[in-house]
Amino acid sequence: MEWRISDLAIPLAAAVLGTVLIGVWIQTGPALSLDMRVPGMDRRGKAAQVEIKIEVPVAGQPQSGPGTPSSVSGIWPCFRGPQHDGISRDPTPLARKWPESGPPVLWTVELTEGYASPAIVDGRVLLLDYDEQTRCDTMRCLSLDDGREIWRNSYPVELTRNHGISRTVPAVAKGLVVSIGPRCQVACWDVETGQCRWLIDMVERYKTEVPRWYTGQCPLIDGDRLILAPAGTALVVAMDLETGKVLWETPNPKRWKMTHASVMPMEFQGQRTYVYCASGAVVGVAAEDGHQLWESTAWTVKFATAPSPVILPEGKIFLSSGYGSKVGALMLQLKNVATSLQAESLFTLAPRQFNSEQQTPIFYKGHLFGIRKQGGGQIVCMKPDGSQVWDSGQDRLGHGPYMLANDVILAMSNDGRLVMAEASTDQYRRLAEFQVFENGHDAWGPMAMVAGRLIVRDMSRMSCLDLSASHQPSE
Repeated sequence: MEWRISDLAIPLAAAVLGTVLIGVWIQTGPALSLDMRVPGMDRRGKAAQVEIKIEVPVAGQPQSGPGTPSSVSGIWPCFRGPQHDGISRDPTPLARKWPESGPPVLWTVELTEGYASPAIVDGRVLLLDYDEQTRCDTMRCLSLDDGREIWRNSYPVELTRNHGISRTVPAVAKGLVVSIGPRCQVACWDVETGQCRWLIDMVERYKTEVPRWYTGQCPLIDGDRLILAPAGTALVVAMDLETGKVLWETPNPKRWKMTHASVMPMEFQGQRTYVYCASGAVVGVAAEDGHQLWESTAWTVKFATAPSPVILPEGKIFLSSGYGSKVGALMLQLKNVATSLQAESLFTLAPRQFNSEQQTPIFYKGHLFGIRKQGGGQIVCMKPDGSQVWDSGQDRLGHGPYMLANDVILAMSNDGRLVMAEASTDQYRRLAEFQVFENGHDAWGPMAMVAGRLIVRDMSRMSCLDLSASHQPSE
């Protein structure tokens, strides 16, 4: 094979140019460290910490509607009613039977999918709904007479269906209504005008971790204070209702997280306290300054806790859940030990004895009433020691809500069937039933009642029924 000089010209020129460039880089480039690598010095194995700034939403201006407040008196101010126990003490007599057509349905309104339920005050029905078109949590004020909207106001937040969207029950006092949105925004609104007084984000302020299926916590108003459990950098906080100013904060050194339960007030030995079921313990804090009085790790969240603590006389607290635990319920007893309070476990119940996935049991006439998840949702009456008195047999309601009024139990099934039974402590006696929602499903939102008017909902509708004895049509 014969080589020519011209065949070598291009490769030789490229080699010379490369040598020159390497020399220049060595003379001018940065020095290289050839030290032996030390573990950790290359910063591998540790994710970069990026601070994500959370923007607190801003509420808009209220929009007026055609509705007007009802003249019907009565108040259902918050989750579980005026005394936080699921009992209506309104003196309005209720009918003990219904015609075949059921009690009068006064009105029905369409809602976005969810389980949010209302508070009622001054003839107004107040509900935190979600507007999918504008992508906003929306506080709606409706007339108790006909369900027409009096006003609405909102703030933007991105939400998607997560076993429904809306959650929680607002709380009203002193002409204000406070709501907690699914992603832990807390807003205070003027009941009459709909103007937003103030708004905070518990994720932004307290590093709250939004629970699975969004938050189910309902706000607690105690006098002129708002009580929340952000369970982030602070466990429980008290705020001035009118201004949102923080009054005290309970430290959270063990980093317990938020559950779906709500804070419940409790009086014990002359001291007012707040009881909260966090992810790692049940705790009691002093109402005066928020310092922690006691804790119990006998009840911990295995998957989720939705029912709130039930406060019984003489320092007893009943807890229940229905998610994947070998223990369905637990009774605690507060005791003075030396100079401190302690919560001792009195007894536990297996799920087959009692458990509850969503709703909070009721203490009435010295007995506990609830709907047991195990077995399809029977209504159960128990003594304070946990022993069963009766169950509802073939009346099975699933996960539906219930309340007591005028010495009757009102309970809703998953598919929107309303059952009325005697609040008896000796046996189960059903008085009436009515299918409120045709093709109903997931009718799990808590009930509200004033003056014999009961408000219930399923996944996408809310209805007002007149259960009063004086307004039942003849059969």
